[in-house]
Amino acid sequence: MTSQTSQKNNQQNAQENPPVKIRIRGLNKAFGPKVVLDGLDLDIHEGKSLVVIGGSGTGKSVLLKCILGLLKPDSGSIEIDGQEIVGLGNDAMEVVRQKFGMLFQYAALFDSLTIWENVAFGLMQAHGMSKSDAYTIAMEKLALVGLGERFAGKFPAELSTGMRKRVGLARAIATSPDVLFFDEPTTGLDPVMGDVIDQLIVQSVQGLGATALTISHDMDSARRISDRIAMLYDGKIAWVGNTPDLDTTDNPYIHQFINGLLEGPIQFRLTGTDRATG
Repeated sequence: MTSQTSQKNNQQNAQENPPVKIRIRGLNKAFGPKVVLDGLDLDIHEGKSLVVIGGSGTGKSVLLKCILGLLKPDSGSIEIDGQEIVGLGNDAMEVVRQKFGMLFQYAALFDSLTIWENVAFGLMQAHGMSKSDAYTIAMEKLALVGLGERFAGKFPAELSTGMRKRVGLARAIATSPDVLFFDEPTTGLDPVMGDVIDQLIVQSVQGLGATALTISHDMDSARRISDRIAMLYDGKIAWVGNTPDLDTTDNPYIHQFINGLLEGPIQFRLTGTDRATG
């Protein structure tokens, strides 16, 4: 094998198997007798977009909160860039969080701040940027999500749900984060606006070269924004693979979930007691 061929193969392997950005091993989390995460293992690769799917109450939100350091796992490991974050103190975790950008399910904008101040909030509070510099970046990010300068001085209550989501996305990418998190990004949106948000997410992730983790039960959205998909069920990853493989896998959990079937290994809970575990 020539050195040129070897180099080409190495480059191809690097593209197919990029480094692991977030490595999760043996993650456990329970709330009293309710076990939500049960020895969960998952790799999130650098520069790739992974969507975790699953029904309500399967633990998607709990998984996300553990990675963000908002919940403390009972046991297990979460490494980000090789650094163990489980057990980190508040100050050390805040440093880690500076790598993150987050689009919350309902945007979670500050009602008392204008649109540009919402976008610039992290730049000024976490990164100590001057107001004028933060304003410049906020306007750039608002333009990227299709909101012009005329929206800068408005307040969240003056915007539609879809517009607030776009502001939330602009805030998430304002600090040029290494990792982007999306919590049910299309919830509450009509199909057209959901498609718009998905396109903006893809453009934002690719533009930053960021690693992305999304939790969602919207399969149309999941297909549009992901490179890989993982299915969470019964506290574990029931399947993980490249997005195109969804339609060819013989995994019974995936087959039942994406086709909305009542018959299969997934047991539906109708009591409404699992809402808090996402």
